[in-house]
Amino acid sequence: MTEQNLPRIVVIGGGTGMPVLLRGLKNLPIKLTALVTVADDGGSTGRIRNDMAIPAPGDIRNVIAAMSEVEPMLIQLFQHRFSDGNDLSGHSMGNLLLAAMTSITGDFYTGIKEISRVLSVKGKIYPISNENISLCAEMLDGTVVEGESNIPLAGKQIKRVFLNPEDVTPLPNAIKAIETADLIVISPGSLFTSIMPNLIIPQIDEALKSASAKVVYVCNVMTQDGETTDFSASDHVQAIINHVGNDVINAVVVNNQSIDPKIRDVYAGENAKPVNYDIDKLLDMGLEIIEGDIIDYSRGTIRHDTGKIAKLLFSLINK
Repeated sequence: MTEQNLPRIVVIGGGTGMPVLLRGLKNLPIKLTALVTVADDGGSTGRIRNDMAIPAPGDIRNVIAAMSEVEPMLIQLFQHRFSDGNDLSGHSMGNLLLAAMTSITGDFYTGIKEISRVLSVKGKIYPISNENISLCAEMLDGTVVEGESNIPLAGKQIKRVFLNPEDVTPLPNAIKAIETADLIVISPGSLFTSIMPNLIIPQIDEALKSASAKVVYVCNVMTQDGETTDFSASDHVQAIINHVGNDVINAVVVNNQSIDPKIRDVYAGENAKPVNYDIDKLLDMGLEIIEGDIIDYSRGTIRHDTGKIAKLLFSLINK
């Protein structure tokens, strides 16, 4: 198969879940594209955004690291975070490089493209938008919280999230990637603050609905305190439907193995527990269910297994 004829997989997301998928997928015979959230405003990212009024670099940085094929030491340098009482304290080297390249080229996306070239990224990385945006949440009690990093800290149930400004323009390349994909994957991650900011960008929702490719949602394994407390798998899907409408998601990937009790106890201390995969409700929603043993415990935490999830997603292309 020539490179031109390789299947096109588009992954949409952000946070810690997206790089896990990308590390495995980049090794497969595909044309890989990552569409990444730019709504983060915490830590180093937030400081750079305030100083330079650019889209959030943090999630982009982690995706570049995941898709890069340079020596591990270069990635370690790119991901290095400065510490101990000086003006660089808390900043990530990669965030600073993205900010510097944006300043040099005059454009955030062009800066990403240049750093991707230098770090031999395998595939394409597009910010979902080239604009500086903020994420806001309306809580069930009617209060509004602004700022991605503030939303989970509010301690209230989220009714909906929205962007400020709301009339955001998506990157044209992001729309084209969705339109020409053979498989579209919505990654696991913080549902309201890492995943939803991509899906509520104007035109992205319509592009997903009209896409010829299957849209697959890789459901979270654990709930997240302050975002998805007590959420089942169907609750995750319903939240997406509430924001972008029906007919976006075609299939859901779920873990079919029980969670190690020792690790479950660790997460219980963070008010997190395994997501209940209510298969009957998912089927009633008209979704295809894709089950697998896809969890990696090697780091003492619960993460999707990079290799297993990549192979599972790749197998869907020919179905």
